[in-house]
Amino acid sequence: MLPADCAGCRERRAGLRHGVCPECVAALDALVPRPVRPTPAPPGLPPCFALGPYAGPLRETLLAYKDHGRHGLARPLGALLAEVVATAVGSARPLALVPVPDTAAAARARYGDHLGRLARHCAERLRVAGWPVRVLRPLRALPRPDSVTLDSAGRAAAAAAAFRPRSARLGPDAADAVLVVLDDIVTTGVTLAAASRALLASGRTPTVTAVLAATQKRVPA
Repeated sequence: MLPADCAGCRERRAGLRHGVCPECVAALDALVPRPVRPTPAPPGLPPCFALGPYAGPLRETLLAYKDHGRHGLARPLGALLAEVVATAVGSARPLALVPVPDTAAAARARYGDHLGRLARHCAERLRVAGWPVRVLRPLRALPRPDSVTLDSAGRAAAAAAAFRPRSARLGPDAADAVLVVLDDIVTTGVTLAAASRALLASGRTPTVTAVLAATQKRVPA
């Protein structure tokens, strides 16, 4: 097998599994989903669970997937996200997974809906484990400025107006399901909170949110 760049450590390696070297696979497998909470938490943010901190192989693999076109990573990352959902919800029960939607511009820049792909693979893994799961898309994303250019107040204001329900309700097929909002990374929590508030307008209350990575505040030295 010819060497290729590992998505987790960027080293040129042979024997990659889904684009990740054995050492980085072991590091990702060692992560344990846990509850996380931004400080301060924005209003309307449901309980949130993350696989691990936005660092090391997890950070690099997410960047390779989102920003460098490594779409083959959707399957292993989706499987890891399924672990987060299972931990967040507990025992197997019907689930409705709602990925936070991309804007049209973001989807074009990333050659597709990166979170939608993760949600599909997440659902597949959960179904194999015996969970009844549906992926729903009740929200649409409205154009908004790049968050990199905004301060914390600007990001909060942009997120507050970022989503609209596609229809009045999620539908009877999701009436008894646990509603889980999915994203890849949580930083301030404003995006997840805004999506959750938009879902409330659709007549449903999200139970939990699940993400792959949570950023950590830097403490000044």
